[in-house]
This record gives sequence, C-alpha cells and structure tokens, in this order.
Amino acid sequence: MTSSADQTIAALRSGHDDLAARVRAMRPDDLTGPSGAREWDVSQVVSHLGSGAEINLAALDAAIAGTAAPDAGFNKSVWARWDAMTPAERAESFLRADEKLVTRYESLDPEARANLRVDLGFLPQPVDIAATAAFRLMEFALHAWDVKVGTDPAATVAPEAVPVLLDQVGLLLRFAARPEALGGRRAALAVDLTVPDRSLGLEFGDAVTLTDAPARPDGVLRAPAEAFVRLVTGRLAPEYTPATVTVTGGPVDLDDLRRVFPGF
Repeated sequence: MTSSADQTIAALRSGHDDLAARVRAMRPDDLTGPSGAREWDVSQVVSHLGSGAEINLAALDAAIAGTAAPDAGFNKSVWARWDAMTPAERAESFLRADEKLVTRYESLDPEARANLRVDLGFLPQPVDIAATAAFRLMEFALHAWDVKVGTDPAATVAPEAVPVLLDQVGLLLRFAARPEALGGRRAALAVDLTVPDRSLGLEFGDAVTLTDAPARPDGVLRAPAEAFVRLVTGRLAPEYTPATVTVTGGPVDLDDLRRVFPGF
C-alpha cells in the first residue's frame, strides 16, 4: 500500500524532473527574467529552492545519523553562499542540490519512512517523513510554478502535488491569511473544488479557518483545486486566474479574497 510519505516523495521526484528539464533549457536571459514571485527573478527563485534543498538535506541527514539538527547559523551561511552566486551558478547548483535531496528521500526504506523523525528547526518538535516531505513539496511546487509562470501565464501547479498541498491548507491559513483586509466583514463560504473533487468551507472572522462545507453558506467559491492552492498562497492574480474560478453570493468577492491572501 502506498503511504502518504511514498506519495509525497514521488511528487517531489516528478516535480524535480520537470523543473530540472526546464532549468537546463533556459538561456541566460531566461534566468534573469521575471517570475511569479514579485520581488525575485527566475534565478532567485531557483536559488531559494536550491538553498532550501541543502538545508532540508542537512536536517534529514542529521535525523538519519541521530545527531543534532543544524542551527540557524548554518542556514544563514547557506543563504549567503547562494545569494553570492551568479544566475548561471544558481541554476547549476540547484540541479545538483535538489537531486541530492530527492535521492536521499527515495533511499529511505519503509521503516524509516514510517518512524524517522526530523527536526526542521521551525516546529515545536520533530516530525515524520510524511510531514517533512510535505513541507518541502509545498515550497517546491509553488516556487516551481513561480518559475514556469514567468513564460507561461497559464501554468498550473503540478497535479501530483495538489492533493498533498490541499491537506496543508488549514495550517497555511494560520500565518498566510489577513482577515483584517475585509474590514470587519464576516462570511462563511462553501468551497467546491475539482481535480481532485473536494467540498470544504472557509470561515472569515477574527481569523480565517478551514472548515467542513457549511450547511448554509453566505457564498460559494468554485475553482480547480490547484487554483485554490494558488489563491491561498497569493498566486492567483487576475492574469493567472482560470475562467472556471468564480465566487457567487455573499459579502466577499474574488478581489477580496486576493487581499485576504496576499502571499509569501
């Protein structure tokens, strides 16, 4: 039986192979061109993914060896080294660093995938491989979209990643949502998603909370699941919004939701 760790690691592999092929084909001008991340060019997005791969690999290797996880000083040294690279160096280094991380995940046997705990440094306690890989997949899949959308406004989040990312939306809302953007308005939206099909709810008040589908919603948000993931992570600007995304009824519209979810 395929575990959630297996599914997530497979998505990391397919995502790496796709993005690596794109990066290898890029010309120098492509690497310095715009990305979906407002303040970064493509090489800076790739740098973020590459440095993140190094940091994730160090934490994973420490867990395997039973040693202490790297401290914040290690992370800062990694970021500084990547920041100093040229765009071409960032691309080449990303290919190596992310391949190493994905390969290490793939090398874990079923026992390690079930029982190993990794200290990621930003959580109160170590987490299992399913959670560790899912955090990495969230980062990777969204920033891979940032790279792709620079030249393809119709780009979507990789379908293999979407089910895993949907399972993390509730956690994301704790730090990504800005309910104050609604100026005190409250609402309960039904959320009808496709590919995969999901029925959820979003409750807007002093905080934004993911809920079960409300029995009497104030309005309905309908969207492909990957577009919903992009919405709550600030990646659904009008020029990147499929025509199938709609908000009907209720006191909030799609522009309101974009303000509530400004991205990170």
